[in-house]
Parts: sequence; C-alpha cells; structure tokens
Amino acid sequence: MQRYIARRALQGLVALLAISAIVFFLARLSGNPLDMMLPDEATPEDFVRVAKQWGLDRPLPLQYLAFLTNALQGDFGRSIRLRRPALELVLERFPATLQLAGAAMIVSLVIAVPIGVLSAVHRDTPLDYLGKVIALVGQSMPSFWLGIVLIWVFAVILGWLPSSGRSGPQHYILPAIALGWYQVAALMRLIRSSMLDVLDSEYVKLARAKGVSPPVVVWKHCLRNAAIPPLTYFGVIAAVLLTGSVVIETVFSWPGIGLLAIDAVRYRDFPLVQTIVLLFAATFIVVNLVVDVLYAYIDPRIRYQN
Repeated sequence: MQRYIARRALQGLVALLAISAIVFFLARLSGNPLDMMLPDEATPEDFVRVAKQWGLDRPLPLQYLAFLTNALQGDFGRSIRLRRPALELVLERFPATLQLAGAAMIVSLVIAVPIGVLSAVHRDTPLDYLGKVIALVGQSMPSFWLGIVLIWVFAVILGWLPSSGRSGPQHYILPAIALGWYQVAALMRLIRSSMLDVLDSEYVKLARAKGVSPPVVVWKHCLRNAAIPPLTYFGVIAAVLLTGSVVIETVFSWPGIGLLAIDAVRYRDFPLVQTIVLLFAATFIVVNLVVDVLYAYIDPRIRYQN
C-alpha cells in the first residue's frame, strides 16, 4: 500500500508540474498585462520600466523557471491589480469556497442516495420513472440558470431566503442547491445502477430466504456494497464542485475564489490566475489520492491487485 500511495503521489506531482506549465503559457495568450496596469497616456519608457519591475521583460521560458523556483518556496508572486501576495489572497477566499462545496456535497448526498436506492428497489414503477425524470432534468439544467431561478422564487417573490452574503446558515441553502443539483442527478444514476447489481446478487437472495426484513436487506446489506463503485466518482464531484463554484459564487455574490478568479482573468492578473488554478489542481489531486486509498481499504481486491 505504501508503494501504491507513493506512486500515486508522484503522479500527482508530475500532473501539477504539467498544469503549471500549461496555465503559465496559456495565460500569456490573453494579452499584455501592462495594458491593464498603465494608463492610456503612458510612454514607452513607462512600459519598459514596469515590465522590468515585474520581470515581464525576460523571455517566457525564463519567466516560467523563475515562477517555478519561487513557487517551490511558497512565493507565487504578487497580484498585479491588488498588489498583494497572490497566495495570501487565494487562501483568504478558499475557506468560503470549500464551505460552499461541502454544503453542496451534503445536498447531493441527502437527495441522491434515498432517491437512487428507492428507484432501484421499486424498479419500473412510477417512483422509478420520477427518479429518471429528476436525473434528466438535473443533468440538462445549467447551474447558473437554476441559481437565477432560485433567487427569483425564494428571495424575490417569496422572500424566504437571502440572495447573497455568507453571514448565516440560511445563506448556504440556495447556492448549495444550485451547485449540487447536477451532482444529485449523476450520483442518483450511479447509486441506482449499483443497487440494481447488488439486489440481484446471491447473498441478497440468501438474506431474503433467511427471513431478513426488506429494510435491513436494502439499507444495511445492499447499500453498503452498492456504495463502493460510486465512491470512485467523488474525485470527479470534488473537481466539478470546486470549478463550478466560480459561476455560482458570481450569481450569489459569494465571497469565495469565484469572484476573485473572474476579476483576475478580466484584468490579466497572471500571478493570481496561476495561483487559483494550481490550488484547485492540488486540491483535486489530493482528493483523488484520498479516494483511491479509501477505495483500496474498502475493497480488498484493489489491495491485492496493487
């Protein structure tokens, strides 16, 4: 297991290095940040002076090597627009994004697990068809559009919930539903499919033959084994929730990384864009590593293969 973890961690570091290079060079395609930093009446001498001050006068490969060297020491550069360390700005906003993603994950599990299980138990019934409709609607509805509808109904018309802010638990409800609804559909379909496979297994038939009550068979024996395949999907869920939070945070004015990322792209704030992307990538890699290790511990077949 230690060798497996070490190999996966090494793969994650290589992926992070590749992502840093891709983001660094792609960010430069958006234009010269000096155009956003200097006024229209700036002279060529001003451009030369500021470019030298920010290290933008060197060739791109040398700029990347300097960025990589500094990043390994914890220095991701200073924000061009805000004039503060980029990592400090991102870490200030990251807890809010993680809290929103965690709330969306809870919403997804609370809704998807019962519906997925009941759809599998009551296969080809109106309840199953209702679950399929929910999955179809959830996967075809853009999250930002759902967020706008939720604000219009529950904040504007009914006045039950706030449309922005982060000062209380009630502020989490609408953005968490808007962010997690797509994952509800995906998880529900995975759980339903996995439950159908488990319900047809021999040990379930044996438990029923021994007179074990149906709720115990379903919720204790079947769900425990049916939850193993969807566990591998949690890495994808983490990535979708983190990246999707950029849009949802903008819709709900959530004080997370989303608004910071949009402003960084708009003002060509290269250090800030690179820091945000690398933090998201590192989080995704760590979550996937944890999921792989948990999966190996839960399913002995994975341990034997590795």
